[in-house]
Amino acid sequence: MVPNDTALSRRALLRGLGAGGTALALGGCAGLGTEAPAFDASALSTQRSLMVATNRRAVQGAQAEPWFGTERGQTTIARARLLPPDSGRFSLASVGLSDWKLAGIDRVAQVDDLFRGMPTGRDLLLYVHGYNTTFETAALDAVRLSDGVRFRGETMLFSWPSRAKLLDYGYDRESAMWSRDSLDRVLDQLIVSPTVGRINIVAHSIGTMLTLEALRQVYARRGDDLVSRIGAIVFASPDIDMDVFISSVGRIGGLGSKITVVTATNDRALAVSRLIAGGVTRVGAAEKAQLEALGIRVIDASDSGFGVINHDLFLSNEGIRGVIRRAIETGTYAGAPIHSGPTGGYADPPRPAAAASLQPF
Repeated sequence: MVPNDTALSRRALLRGLGAGGTALALGGCAGLGTEAPAFDASALSTQRSLMVATNRRAVQGAQAEPWFGTERGQTTIARARLLPPDSGRFSLASVGLSDWKLAGIDRVAQVDDLFRGMPTGRDLLLYVHGYNTTFETAALDAVRLSDGVRFRGETMLFSWPSRAKLLDYGYDRESAMWSRDSLDRVLDQLIVSPTVGRINIVAHSIGTMLTLEALRQVYARRGDDLVSRIGAIVFASPDIDMDVFISSVGRIGGLGSKITVVTATNDRALAVSRLIAGGVTRVGAAEKAQLEALGIRVIDASDSGFGVINHDLFLSNEGIRGVIRRAIETGTYAGAPIHSGPTGGYADPPRPAAAASLQPF
């Protein structure tokens, strides 16, 4: 729960440190000036566009930055054109200090228009951001996430109207809950589309509360039709009342078995949220055993990273990105200790398990 400029600089530093180590480790493995695409690259590395659904009010017709503001509005469906980081071997991007950028927004009339001309069955990664987040920050986090887990399908952002200010937690929480119907409609259009394959969802912080409520609403109408279309559901640092979470998971049928929760008992942002909520435990800071009892897969990231906030490890920690990738590839996370080497990664489990802990680096 820090201002966006601070959060972004912290993320850039973490990426820089990680990428710098990788560059040194792999420096002798490729010829100078190589331009060949990575064997295990994300679809964004070639497509360079992000699907967008947002109920933020457009600023100046979404023709220039900041594209969409902090006020509530009608749902807009669009594609965001992207500029990738400089790909040169000795560029700033090679040590994590250059980043993706938004080049423009192209509106369309409805969700189906985003998929025109695409082959049937293309998988989707849907990202729902958290508190204190501008539209541009949310969009670039979606891109970093998709590129970081090397997702091969389409990536979509659902961006709700966060006020993007440190002290406006109350507004953001109410705004997220107001957005349930908008996300409900987007999900409904995705699951009935004959073009869309498996829908994978990653939600962060307050965005997890919004996502869970929208899934609950859609499940009440669609039932197993929704379950069959959803792949992995990853809740990163969920800012949800524990009692509300227990109640909601009990009402979404088979979707509960698809949920992986990334927790950290030392998440300082959720500690503050707990105080605001009258001392009620937040799911993202809960003890692992509490969630395991619900049949939820748990990744305990308490000993991972080296930040003072520990609220966005899903973007900055290579091991957790490996967990997310594994969940997407298999539909559920099978459970195994995560060992991060120079390039990060995940280990295949020796046996099924309900939960896993990240190993300290």
